[in-house]
Amino acid sequence: MQSVVVGLIVVVCATYAAWTLMPSAARRGVATLVLKLALPDRLARPFRKTLSTAGGCGGCDSCGDAAAAAKIKPVTFHRRQTR
Repeated sequence: MQSVVVGLIVVVCATYAAWTLMPSAARRGVATLVLKLALPDRLARPFRKTLSTAGGCGGCDSCGDAAAAAKIKPVTFHRRQTR
């Protein structure tokens, strides 16, 4: 019995780690597939939340913004001239 409980804990932890470290595009694909199953609302809620967030960093949608691109300045390296 103890081995079954430990095995279940390991499977749950490995699944959580894989979900957390998975790229957001893959996570959305998996969530889409899982939501096709008949799940209770309590189990389906996190997958719906995954599909509702836009972008990989929380959903601000400012990636590629013109204002952010204007802040980028080139780095200039100066060399000393030796005589």
